[in-house]
Amino acid sequence: MHEHIAEAVKEPDLIALRPDLVCLRFETMKIYSALGAVRHLLETGVVEPGDTLIDSSSGIYAQALALACHRYGMKCHIVGSTTVDRTLLVQLEILGATLEQVEPSRNLRLDQELRVRRIAEILEANPSYHWMRQYHDDIHYFGYREVAGAVHEEIPEGPLTLVGGVGSGASTGAVATYLREAGRDVHLVGVQPFGSVTFGSEHVSDPDMIIAGIGSAIEFANVRHELYDRIHWVNFECAVSGAVSLLRDSGIFAGLSTGAAHLAARWEEGRAEGRTCVFIAADTGHRYVESAFARHAEAHDITSLEPHLISVQDELRPPWSTTDRPAWAGRRATTAS
Repeated sequence: MHEHIAEAVKEPDLIALRPDLVCLRFETMKIYSALGAVRHLLETGVVEPGDTLIDSSSGIYAQALALACHRYGMKCHIVGSTTVDRTLLVQLEILGATLEQVEPSRNLRLDQELRVRRIAEILEANPSYHWMRQYHDDIHYFGYREVAGAVHEEIPEGPLTLVGGVGSGASTGAVATYLREAGRDVHLVGVQPFGSVTFGSEHVSDPDMIIAGIGSAIEFANVRHELYDRIHWVNFECAVSGAVSLLRDSGIFAGLSTGAAHLAARWEEGRAEGRTCVFIAADTGHRYVESAFARHAEAHDITSLEPHLISVQDELRPPWSTTDRPAWAGRRATTAS
């Protein structure tokens, strides 16, 4: 029996789509990150019950941190983007979290910069608040050890290819790290949107892209670039196609980052004989109903889609590009903590 809803909601499901293709499906994956980080801060005495934790979020992490604070008796303040919808806003209010949203922005970079700037102002006025720094602090890796353990236990022995959004690095990077520590042969494949600085695609825009959770317009210090063996950049159109195909073929209703990961995983599966390919479905598709799933008639047959193979970032181009490690080795890895 679970002591708190956060412990129940975080549990993932491993769903075999084919013998060598598995979906690691979460209702909301970042609860692992938030619970693990808050627990560590309490255990090490950095914070105490009743303290206020603050961070920036476009939506999913806000819910996760609010639940973690509810679980451990903390106060929670979120500086959110305009993508935080009413459904989440009401939940945050009832859970006791406070939310302030920055002004609408022309682009993702400005939105993220405004949120970080506002956090700095709040911390100056309230020095007792603790900034969770989900984009920068390695404590967000800790909670994913449990996920890696479940994958290691449930998937038969043998080499794995793990595919999922890079985001802050504290999900795919952490799961791969703990699996490797357990002795598994893991090929780590990260998914990025065009326009993300994390692996150098900031010079290629995708105005329709709304899956900020897998990439960033600002540097994320807790991304360990050297962990990743391959990167796929996927545009909005392809991500929608991957998500619609996943729902149609398997019944799994998941977000756009999952659609992009599903597309990349199918391509990886066809080139990784003898490896089990596991792709991460980090959240459900509910917040993308109007912006993406309602346009399902426009989705492509994903068997007709192929990535553009590149060797340097200057060759990047939509709708889908991919490269292996030599394209970024040494370029950004030294900047990660």
